[in-house]
Amino acid sequence: MADENIDAFRSVSRKPGLQIWTINRMEMVPVPAQGFGNFFEGDCYIVLYISQNQNSSADIHYWIGNSSSQDEQGAAAIFVTQLDEYLGGSPVQHREVQGSESSRFRSYFKNGLIYKKGGVASGFHHVETNVYNILRLLHVKGRKHVTATEVEVSWNSFNNGDIFLLDMGKAIVQWNGPQSNRREKLKAVLLAQDIRDRERGGRAQIGVVEGGDEEDSPELMKVMRAVLGQRTGPLKEAVPDDKPDLAQNSNVRLYNVSDNSGKLVVQEVATQPLTQDLLRSSDCYIVDQGGSSVLVWKGKQASKEERRSALSRAVGFIKAKNYPSSTNVEVMSEGGESAMFKHLFKSWTENDQTQGLGTAYTMGKIAKVDQVKFDVMELHARPELAAQQRMVDDASGDVQVWRIEDLELAEVNPSTYGQFYGGDCYLVLYTYQRSNKQQYILYMWQGRHATQDEITACAYQAVNVDNKYNGAPVQVRVIMGKEPRHFLAIFKGKLIIFEGGTGRPGVVNPEPGARLFQVRGTHELNTKATEVPARASSLNTNDVFLLKTDRLCYLWYGKGCSGDERVMGKAISDALSKQDKQVVMEGQEPAEFWVALGGKAPYASDKRLQKEEPPHSARLFECSNQTGRFRMAEVDDFAQSDLDEEDVMLLDTWEEIFLWIGNAANQYETKEACNSALGYLRTHPAGRDPDTPIISVKQGYEPPTFTGWFNAWDPHKWSDMNNTNLSKSPVGLGPGGGGYRAPGGPMTPPPVYKLHGGDRSPRSPRPSSPSSPASQRAQSSLSMALSPSFGGPPSPSSGGTVSPSFGVTRSPSPGGTMSPSAGGTMSPSAGGSQLYLDPELLINKAPSELPQGVDPSQKEDYLSDVDFENLLGTSRPDYQRLPKWRQNDLKKQAGLF
Repeated sequence: MADENIDAFRSVSRKPGLQIWTINRMEMVPVPAQGFGNFFEGDCYIVLYISQNQNSSADIHYWIGNSSSQDEQGAAAIFVTQLDEYLGGSPVQHREVQGSESSRFRSYFKNGLIYKKGGVASGFHHVETNVYNILRLLHVKGRKHVTATEVEVSWNSFNNGDIFLLDMGKAIVQWNGPQSNRREKLKAVLLAQDIRDRERGGRAQIGVVEGGDEEDSPELMKVMRAVLGQRTGPLKEAVPDDKPDLAQNSNVRLYNVSDNSGKLVVQEVATQPLTQDLLRSSDCYIVDQGGSSVLVWKGKQASKEERRSALSRAVGFIKAKNYPSSTNVEVMSEGGESAMFKHLFKSWTENDQTQGLGTAYTMGKIAKVDQVKFDVMELHARPELAAQQRMVDDASGDVQVWRIEDLELAEVNPSTYGQFYGGDCYLVLYTYQRSNKQQYILYMWQGRHATQDEITACAYQAVNVDNKYNGAPVQVRVIMGKEPRHFLAIFKGKLIIFEGGTGRPGVVNPEPGARLFQVRGTHELNTKATEVPARASSLNTNDVFLLKTDRLCYLWYGKGCSGDERVMGKAISDALSKQDKQVVMEGQEPAEFWVALGGKAPYASDKRLQKEEPPHSARLFECSNQTGRFRMAEVDDFAQSDLDEEDVMLLDTWEEIFLWIGNAANQYETKEACNSALGYLRTHPAGRDPDTPIISVKQGYEPPTFTGWFNAWDPHKWSDMNNTNLSKSPVGLGPGGGGYRAPGGPMTPPPVYKLHGGDRSPRSPRPSSPSSPASQRAQSSLSMALSPSFGGPPSPSSGGTVSPSFGVTRSPSPGGTMSPSAGGTMSPSAGGSQLYLDPELLINKAPSELPQGVDPSQKEDYLSDVDFENLLGTSRPDYQRLPKWRQNDLKKQAGLF
């Protein structure tokens, strides 16, 4: 890279977080933080995101506006390549097109993207704080990720299905289409609040009109008609949302890319499932997901020219394939592959990690796997450890086992716990304590030779047991031979799996003669014995085997097994057979041993290198079957807040599939959740094992093996919901703004908000009719904000500024008045009204900077209920139940300590 280009990147920060530049006169110009999320359609942008994980991985996105010039697009692509080199070549590069942005890109802007007309070069600004001479209409679309596009300020822009924000500077009116849903309304509210707080310093007022009940908001409609005129004729019908590419595309192909004599040469190498050994460090490759996305991989030893031209080659590939120009593109270097890229491969091995029975990826190193001794308190304190080890506790809880007999549940004798027959199905209920509360896991073990009726009955009986415990159990589907780690642990090293037969009393299984069992495990938490064909070729030099004959039981110790494995082999042999035991060392077998196996034969005798689990990152998806086929939308950089109570979410940790079922998820999605997970596995481009364990988790009953995949899990988030069955999510602000909804239930009366100086605190949970004084006051306050006497006219031709606001509000209890005085202090008169302050007057303020009379140690008491929840992430009642240290920790994070 030239020296002048290096100088251009001196201001690039390597700290975690988001940085954005726009291309202006072929130069990178930083965008202020207040402008993040605003994108001019006539420009191109470069977005750098550095994560907070240990590796500080980076992603570089270059965003192309629909009206941007070819010169700007070319300049942006060059800057992306140079920025990638400046950062050492490790970032993943992404090409983003307006309207078709990737979910990862959208995840950076939680409140949505705003597309603005024009471009920076035309003299526009991303954000001018506290400027009120504004008139625009934003068309809001999207449920999970919101986009808002500037449209003509006219009734002709409206339709029945979407939401529109009429932004008049000092006031923002949200108009909800009659066919818009609850989540879309809530997302639009958050966007309106974001515009108010970021661009208007918190001093704009927000009102909400329900398009199907406009007569309930006469004052707000008066404001809208003053700007838009009288509406004539019906509104347009709902426009279906653009269908992003949510389908998992299993049509994956790998291409080798070369530039032969200046011409792009693309040669197909393989189709799915792909394996890592197809990638050579000396070349570059393209992975094509059936046109839904294109991923470019740059080998470390590829030429500099090949690496620099990777992005342009991807664009050339898209054109050659006649794919849409909006097709998403990812470019990555060897060693810096994205999670999406790794998930397309059957297996993935990092440096210093061994590859199964082969040689280590880095020569001369042998993997050593530390056996984790589980400390139950440590697992509860560190849910990330519980998730990685797939252990909710130390397996010391209570176990109850049933077998399916005649399609009904039959209790299994505790003396035979741990013995599972391939011709049966079982239910295993595990009960344990966490935070002084009973927790349950219900395992559904399905034998390989069980009938379809028994498998169906097993699922049916699991529902009955689940209902008995009020839906609290976590349900885990276990296929014979795919038992998860915790399932092994609860049987304390005595788990024996018989290939066929049944454990039903009174049923005589056919005598198979000699039976051979392979024992794997080093302690009681990870050991099981699995029946294998009783022949010499089944042996393996690295394991312990038990050969059970009519006369005695042989313990065969392979040369590669450890002392711990031998101890566990001896322990499980006592559970398998009461016969005499004879130890047989590999190479010293008596003739009778080989006779019982049908004679000597070659078997696996190479020293096995321990295979570690492939390091696939966990991925979260929102599931939907609305189109008649399984579709999913990935949630990037996911957090607990992304778990939507109205959805079924799929968490893929590679070794397991979690299905999280929200309390308000519709019945069809809940019923079809397991089929959806099976469809996900079946269509996965990496050729996933269809017997991967599937675990159903209900909202509010998440085990640490699930919560540990989330960086910060709040166990109190849904505690009120579990107690009251009420989801307190405001769906609107002001008259006609909707209300609260219980999961799966009807809407309840909305809260009434006083719209003054940015106040968002609920006045009363009682319904507010248009004729009520409360409703009239709330609407007229916003109408008054636009009147000439208040500082600005309501017409498009008028301008003006707004009077300064002190950000002080009071609760609506009768009596008492409040007058702001200089410096933002308060002087409440008699009457005892609760005073609330704008959060900006409290956050990160020293005692001397606080308004007069505010207790520095109790700043949270001066917040409205809504501001309290937004800043602290919990309700007041939940906050009061937390220990003092936890309260202080939340206050520190919010800047209120």
